[in-house]
Amino acid sequence: MSKERARRREARMREQALLTAARASEAERRERRTARRRALASWLPQRRRRPTGILAERDRRQRGTTVALLVLVNVLVALLTDGWAWPALSLVVTLLAAPVLHTLLFRRS
Repeated sequence: MSKERARRREARMREQALLTAARASEAERRERRTARRRALASWLPQRRRRPTGILAERDRRQRGTTVALLVLVNVLVALLTDGWAWPALSLVVTLLAAPVLHTLLFRRS
């Protein structure tokens, strides 16, 4: 009976040693992978997080509205005129007038 118990204990210990070795191997592999990713990521530029909050959202919406209006004007000019001179002039004028238009549309009080 005690010999059987000793054999079972030995088998359990062997299995435990195999599991421990497998876990250690997996942990080492994960560690190496993490180190490689960290080394590679250090070469890349850091991601800039865009600001959050009510004011940042309002500013994004206002800029988007301004850009949408300017694009709409340029598309209409391009569709309604012949040639390339008027659309080119329209593009230059809208680029120069964009800050003024934005200020007029979304004046801060």
